[in-house]
Amino acid sequence: MIRRTCEEKREIIHLVEHSALPMRRTLDELNVPRSTFYRWYQLYQEEGEDGLIDRRPNPRQFWNHIPQTVREQVVKVALEHPDQSSRQVAWLFTDEQGYFISESSVYRILKGYDLIESPAFRVITAKDKFQNPTKRVNELWQTDFTYFKILRWGWYYLSTVLDDYSRCILAWKLTPTMNTTDVQQTLEIALRKTGVGRVNVFLRPRLLSDNGPCYLSKDLKDYLNHRHIEHTHSAPYHPMTQGKIERYHRSMKNVVNLQNYYSPEDLEREIVQFVDYYNNQRYHESLDNLTPMDVYTGRAKEVLAKRAEIKKRTLQARRLQNLQALAVEV
Repeated sequence: MIRRTCEEKREIIHLVEHSALPMRRTLDELNVPRSTFYRWYQLYQEEGEDGLIDRRPNPRQFWNHIPQTVREQVVKVALEHPDQSSRQVAWLFTDEQGYFISESSVYRILKGYDLIESPAFRVITAKDKFQNPTKRVNELWQTDFTYFKILRWGWYYLSTVLDDYSRCILAWKLTPTMNTTDVQQTLEIALRKTGVGRVNVFLRPRLLSDNGPCYLSKDLKDYLNHRHIEHTHSAPYHPMTQGKIERYHRSMKNVVNLQNYYSPEDLEREIVQFVDYYNNQRYHESLDNLTPMDVYTGRAKEVLAKRAEIKKRTLQARRLQNLQALAVEV
């Protein structure tokens, strides 16, 4: 499409008005579509030469355009929670502000403010689903050890029990050893906390662990048999079946290991804070962006239904707001 200057349009109008030929033939000779000429001529009659000034087309109006005030609120939330990804910020904003905004929109907003950073560490992927995934809480528990260095104290070991279905951390214990007694004590905490030990035998969870000596001992086997808990071991030299608890320990250590610890009590306080954050605040993509505690306590349907209603209201309000703004401009 050829763009004409104001002077060229005025000259074409002058030629058509004074041509001895029919208007259609004159326009064909000038290679100007009739619809275009009629538009120029109407603007020329209504506004004079100012109507012939070439106007750049307005940016396309999107009914779903996000208001600038909302964009600024998103940035504020992101700055208040620098540890959250753009995906997590999107759902945190939706839940706390009662205003829906998509993950992709949050990413573009934060990208525009240069608030998207590359990961500081490389995430190693791990298979975290079984061929027959769990279908309810307390169906399968994963357990494992990880370790921390405490200055002047040496190595300490963290035993954790994680619910496979919800990824909720049910129990943990920090000890200077890594033996069967430590595993039993961690399981006792989980049993008391969940109340599973008081339910019918057929509802007891299965336990998944690796093949470490503390998990292969006769004492642990007797302990689990007494509590009617079936024990499953991951395949030797292939710990990927414990991907969820491996990933949890990795995520925790990426945060907890950012500072030094001079006593077990200091380390325990930091673990308490992280477990609370992980269970109650951290949105998991694999859990439909819910927290582990949302899933474990059965709040998932309620939260998802509330989000669906927030999304519906937000999109309706945003559509109306943008249509009203467009009407004012017109």
